[in-house]
Amino acid sequence: MDFEIKGLYVITDERLIPRSSFCETVERSLAGGADIVQLRDKTSPRSDVVSLGKELLGITKRYGVPLIINDSPEIMMEIKADGVHLGEDDPNIIPTRKRLGNGAIIGVSCYGSLPRGIHAERMGADYVVFGTPWATPTKPGRIPTPFETLVEAKTAITGIPIFAIGGIFPHNAVQVLATGVDGIAVITSVFGSDDPEKASRDFCSVLDPPAV
Repeated sequence: MDFEIKGLYVITDERLIPRSSFCETVERSLAGGADIVQLRDKTSPRSDVVSLGKELLGITKRYGVPLIINDSPEIMMEIKADGVHLGEDDPNIIPTRKRLGNGAIIGVSCYGSLPRGIHAERMGADYVVFGTPWATPTKPGRIPTPFETLVEAKTAITGIPIFAIGGIFPHNAVQVLATGVDGIAVITSVFGSDDPEKASRDFCSVLDPPAV
């Protein structure tokens, strides 16, 4: 299945979502309009992540959205998920592409580095993610990325989508979208909310405002 990589990209966090309601919570975000789901779990045993990923994949397939696995091409292959997201310490794009094939989605975190984003596009990434100027509880102490970097990225990286991440909520998403990015990636603002479905819907109303 070919996916359109844009819009609202929700990323899970095992500290925010109780295991007993994990899949139900993610499904609520999809019901609200989320376009991409990333399974991000830094602490659970591999077998638990694989089991959870297989369960999530059944849900994302029903909604027709891709399931991306954080960090690990091996776990992605075991789950048979749609793609993998690579950070600074993860495998390089070229060997990952060789292992996964052209059908897999490969995303790359660029933090605040424009050269990293340009390089990722040249190496065959399918999308890149840059930070924002705002603080986020998920990445305490990270270096802020000015909006100017996002604007420059949209000029320099023209062949693949660009997402912004970090401290984004429906009330400030317009400022991010004004840079020209193709989508918004969120963790706390959806999965830390009391109502993930409403939170996703609120984001989608900003990302794709109704015609007047």
